[in-house]
Amino acid sequence: MSDYLAKINGVDDLKKLKGSQLKELAAEIREFLLENISKTGGHLASNLGTVELTIALHHYLNSPTDKIIWDVGHQAYTHKILTGRRDCFANLRQKDGMSGYPKCAESPHDIIGAGHSSTSISAAVGLAMARENLDEMGDIYAVIGDGALTGGMAFEALNHAGHIGADINVILNDNEMSISNNVGAISNYLANLRNDPTLKRVKEDIEFLINKIPRFGKTVSNTVDRVKSALKYSFIQGVLFEEFGFNYLGPADGHDIIELMKYFKQAEAIEGPVLLHVITKKGKGYPPAENNPDKFHGVGAFNIEDGSSKTVKTKASYSKVFGETLTRMAESDKKIAGVTAAMPSGTGMEIFASSYPERYYDVGIAEQHAVTMSTGLARGGMKPVCAIYSTFLQRAYDQVIHDAAIQNLDLTIAVDRAGIVGNDGETHQGLFDYSFLRPVPNLVMMAVRDAEQLQHMLYTAVNYEGPAVLRYPRGSAAGDYKPLKVEELNNLEIGKAEELIKIEAEMDLTILAVGSTVYPAQKAAEILNNNGYKTALVDARFIKPLDEEMITRALKNSENIITVEEQVLAGGFSSAVLELAADRGISPKNIRRIGVGDEFVSQGGMDEMKKEYQLDARGILKNALSLLAQAEEVNKLWPEKKD
Repeated sequence: MSDYLAKINGVDDLKKLKGSQLKELAAEIREFLLENISKTGGHLASNLGTVELTIALHHYLNSPTDKIIWDVGHQAYTHKILTGRRDCFANLRQKDGMSGYPKCAESPHDIIGAGHSSTSISAAVGLAMARENLDEMGDIYAVIGDGALTGGMAFEALNHAGHIGADINVILNDNEMSISNNVGAISNYLANLRNDPTLKRVKEDIEFLINKIPRFGKTVSNTVDRVKSALKYSFIQGVLFEEFGFNYLGPADGHDIIELMKYFKQAEAIEGPVLLHVITKKGKGYPPAENNPDKFHGVGAFNIEDGSSKTVKTKASYSKVFGETLTRMAESDKKIAGVTAAMPSGTGMEIFASSYPERYYDVGIAEQHAVTMSTGLARGGMKPVCAIYSTFLQRAYDQVIHDAAIQNLDLTIAVDRAGIVGNDGETHQGLFDYSFLRPVPNLVMMAVRDAEQLQHMLYTAVNYEGPAVLRYPRGSAAGDYKPLKVEELNNLEIGKAEELIKIEAEMDLTILAVGSTVYPAQKAAEILNNNGYKTALVDARFIKPLDEEMITRALKNSENIITVEEQVLAGGFSSAVLELAADRGISPKNIRRIGVGDEFVSQGGMDEMKKEYQLDARGILKNALSLLAQAEEVNKLWPEKKD
């Protein structure tokens, strides 16, 4: 194989290559991606699908003067390679390493940072306005996938861009997938364009004929316009986008670099907004990813030979426990329905879907619609359970308030991937949901500590008459997972905490923990008690409403209080405890809050980042001993090497 990639240290080096050399470079990049992602993990299938498209863009354009905006951003690895970051892939998505997404602080070629979908066209419109106002130069290209096009924000931007005639180019990277298979009318529409190649020639012929029809006066001119419209609707592909005010080009072969650059040249000659429809294959060039693109969307370290994971999973994930429990509950309760926003596998909802497809609804990348549609299901007499990642629930905040909480409707929001999520970094950490949901009236919010508690909490949420939120982290479920029969599930008392280590009079310390922090807090408490420090432990269980009686008793009976939450401190669980103390006129001697301060948590392994923020058992122990004025004891009770 050639060795062109080793000589690419920036986009200027890329422009020295021509024709077949570019094709060979694409093959090298695929091999490079496989070799590196198999070691570090990352987004594989989406990046294998955009190699030629990225090469064509950077060969034709002059980045960063010409601006390339990547929607979601998890398909921008080749972009990073070509813009001088090839040698950073050894630490891809690792702590202090290169981000798996475009990041403005990382390179001038990363015009807009993005980890969530459907944002690129809006950003492109804003950049076009700025360019016009400041009289600057440069083309603007937004690359958006067909999955991201199911997001309403993308259509808001298309509508505005067409209305103002924004001079931007939108590349629709159509690979028939988001993370899982796409759903909806837009997906079907694109499939019709994609699967009827004979229309491409017809389109060109009809457009030629339309442009040749002469005009003779106003009446004839109006007739000609009507004829043109009729012909467009009958024969021309992409009429939907043309009705938005875009000039539609394509479909183009997204793996043919020369053809793509011809389309870029054609787009350059057109004033106003252009949409270029590009067909790519997710996982291109690697059979395991081509055959199972959803499984190879985001991967850990794997064996290149067969795609098998190098990570041995011995415990069920929280998502699996959720999916299986919901499915068992649905057998006896015909009103239960499952809703997801393009995340059936990630949320465990695919387990429910396989048993009850008639009660399962995947709405695409449309979290706002998912929540409000769930309120409609609830108003109609169903018991919807809407599963959304914490980081994506941010996008449906108004719907939670306006459509669910104000009307006090009976639905459950399962908040998956809550807390630190690890290598995806700032855009994906689920660290704000306590804070933005806690102030909302009528909401009940629970946080899960282990597999058994998740089952009881889901049962409680579904049977609670009103909006209930169930929060649980990414990864393997704590505790032993024993699937419980429906008759074994308990309705928890709303707002009731659990005293895991009893609060007695004159405690040295009480730890108030919630959700994923309970187990490490328990380990720290046991060490303290075994070494003569009188320590109590409370699993708050409910963020809203708080168990005011139990927490008040802890505040009054303890010289020192520690709160622990895998969340930002501002407005979270600890804030609720402090508010309660103030309202009750209680002033305990010392309160130490453990959580995330006023910052965004960067990428790194989950355990690694929890250690950094002292959310692990040793970190909690260290804080406890510091509060007890015994900070030097930590290495005696838990030597550093035990980490």
